[in-house]
Amino acid sequence: MKNKLLIIGAGGHGKVIADIAIQMGAWSDIAFLDDNDSVKAYMGIEVIGQSNDATSYINDYDIFVGIGNNQTRQKLQEKLEAQGASIPILVHPSAVIGNEVEISQGTVVMAGVVINCSTRIGRGCIINTSATVDHDNVIEDFVHLSPGTHLAGTVQVGVGSWLGIGSAVSNNVTIASGCIIGAGAVVIKDIHEAGTYVGVPARRI
Repeated sequence: MKNKLLIIGAGGHGKVIADIAIQMGAWSDIAFLDDNDSVKAYMGIEVIGQSNDATSYINDYDIFVGIGNNQTRQKLQEKLEAQGASIPILVHPSAVIGNEVEISQGTVVMAGVVINCSTRIGRGCIINTSATVDHDNVIEDFVHLSPGTHLAGTVQVGVGSWLGIGSAVSNNVTIASGCIIGAGAVVIKDIHEAGTYVGVPARRI
């Protein structure tokens, strides 16, 4: 871990990442990379280049991909990993993390989140504001659990899936990779195929 942090992406998600980093107090300096040339600073944090410049900062900065889109985040993080970048884990001080919880690099755990015991969170995930993840869950790489998402015990979510705001998943349910679960949807049985699922109970559309 280095004493400076570089966040790729200064949009809404990136700004929340920066706010969490500030509250963690783990870095003496924080900067953004963003492809919008017209903005030089966000939240008083300087934009020092574009996303393609990340390689030149690898030796001096921890680098975190602050992009909400799962596929874009995966592409950027995997490129950084291949180049040997130091990619941290960000956890808001108000989050509650149980025993034997594993969280992998590039994942952010936001304010008000509860992750209960014996759960594994993969690389590059977003566990968004006030989401709850109960015991013995497996959240695979580059998943986004939106604000207010609730997962019961022994749930598995496949790579790159996105669970919309306020969605809920019953216990012992598996969701395939590449799924979109709509806002407020309730998943009560296994989902085996990628697709978009909405409603109560959730059905594919």
